[in-house]
Amino acid sequence: QVRMLESGGGLAQAGGSLRLSCAASGRAFSTYSMGWFRQAPGKTREFVASITWNGDSTAYADSVKGRFTISRDNAENTVYLQMNSLKPEDTAVYYCAAYTGGTWKYWGKGTLVTVSS
Repeated sequence: QVRMLESGGGLAQAGGSLRLSCAASGRAFSTYSMGWFRQAPGKTREFVASITWNGDSTAYADSVKGRFTISRDNAENTVYLQMNSLKPEDTAVYYCAAYTGGTWKYWGKGTLVTVSS
């Protein structure tokens, strides 16, 4: 069982920045691709960004490309999401997830990001 805990959410103004962190338990963290997802009020959960186990490849949703950066520190069992140029439409609960066995298997409980205009 892998436990993950997101932090760093909060209130930001449009144009501002926030940095989310996701701390994971377990020695297998460094073998997992990791991702960030978000769910806005009244909407389905959507993909935001992902990073391979060694950090050599990343992917982003078109809506955040050029504004958000995903990174990881395997020594600290942590994955990050740097969010710049925030927009009100970025308001959502943000979740980190671990990919293994062909699926996003492990999920955190989420952290709320609210962007005011």
